[in-house]
Amino acid sequence: MEHSELTGSIRLSDVVSALSVALDLTEGQPMGHAIRSCLLGMRIADELSLSPQDRTDLYYGLLLKDSGCSTNSARLHQIIGSDEIAAKREIKLEDWNKVELSGARYLWRNVLPGAPLPQRLKRMWRIALDQRRNNAELIGARCERGAEIARKIGLGESTAEAIRSLDEHWDGTGYPEGRAGREIPHLAQIINLSQTLEVFSAASGPARAIHVISERGGRWFDPALVRVARSLAEDDKIWQRLRSSNVRLEVLQMEPGVAVPASPERIDSICEAFAQVIDAKSPYTFNHSVGVAGAAVAISQAMTLSPAMLTMIRRAALLHDIGKLSVSNAILEKPGKLNDAEWKVMRLHPAYTRLILREISGFDHLAFVAAAHHERLDGKGYPEGLTAEQMPLAARIIAVADVYQALSENRPYREGLPLDVVFGMMDQDAPHKLDRACVDALRSAIAFVSTQKLLTKAAGAR
Repeated sequence: MEHSELTGSIRLSDVVSALSVALDLTEGQPMGHAIRSCLLGMRIADELSLSPQDRTDLYYGLLLKDSGCSTNSARLHQIIGSDEIAAKREIKLEDWNKVELSGARYLWRNVLPGAPLPQRLKRMWRIALDQRRNNAELIGARCERGAEIARKIGLGESTAEAIRSLDEHWDGTGYPEGRAGREIPHLAQIINLSQTLEVFSAASGPARAIHVISERGGRWFDPALVRVARSLAEDDKIWQRLRSSNVRLEVLQMEPGVAVPASPERIDSICEAFAQVIDAKSPYTFNHSVGVAGAAVAISQAMTLSPAMLTMIRRAALLHDIGKLSVSNAILEKPGKLNDAEWKVMRLHPAYTRLILREISGFDHLAFVAAAHHERLDGKGYPEGLTAEQMPLAARIIAVADVYQALSENRPYREGLPLDVVFGMMDQDAPHKLDRACVDALRSAIAFVSTQKLLTKAAGAR
């Protein structure tokens, strides 16, 4: 079947806005946070009469502002010893450049919960002493990676720099470079202010949001920009639109200029970029999505599938774990067995994958295939318990590729397994859980590559 994701008829904004929801999950924000921030930011752009090019750069910067967010997840979890997604959610509501009682309460809620009191107090004290260094490390990594992702998918340098400078503050107390005033890219200032408006309006209403940006004027934000944004206080329609269930459609309609079509090559770049976002979440998955895609392609080629089918399978494999951005590193990196509550969270991630991907026009089948990577032919997989009759070949291929890659790589509770052990375990699951033909195709593909490497080495020795 021909799909629009293969023909290039899909819009770039359609792909980016849908995938931005995964970034919201990583930041602990309600789904649609970046989209709603975009609505506010483009409204401010209207007030400022930005040029067409600035509007375009701002539009994509707002949607992809958090594209580097997974890069610091593991490190933040290591620092606080708890759920970093919850910590990220709460920090958005803190003025972390002011010494306030709420900051101490934030640490109390998020640092080593459940640990003995002396251990918690010691860690909290260390975090307070290292605040500037930790902020520079965490925010710096996030901003740099976000800019890299923007460049990788072909966006302009102005967008990349806006994302990189997202957390700079007007008074020079921000990160990663401590830029001040006019040194901060104008688009970065708009993005930072817009996301602050969205976070506080979602949490406490528009009046609170306007109060916060006013109070932070001259410190976080350009006072002139704050005065422009304050005009939104009287615009009831913008806040109503913000709460609309059709807000994503509105943002798609706000795309500046002529809608940009995403070529097949650009869609591939976006899939590869988001695979990097996914894999950066944990050191144990640093190459997982790319590895699954490689194994899925190897199976597809061994089975001589059509180029169109192979392309769809590769994209689905690259994005299959995008829903895992909703899972905290406290769960992903737990060295022991997950408890029932943790396992329930983990089992939801394929459902998030499907929810996110199916929003992209023409990605319905790809979304289904990608989300089925934990389904099994005997109906005992998750999240839907699909049976063999309900799992098309593409879904079976990715399920096999995912198992192979997971067994081959290091995990918190074990080292990566040798190839013979991996296939021994997979053989036990085929054909009842895993598709036998897919397992055999992967085995033959790996054997062929190994043989070719040996022949090349032998020829070089001669």
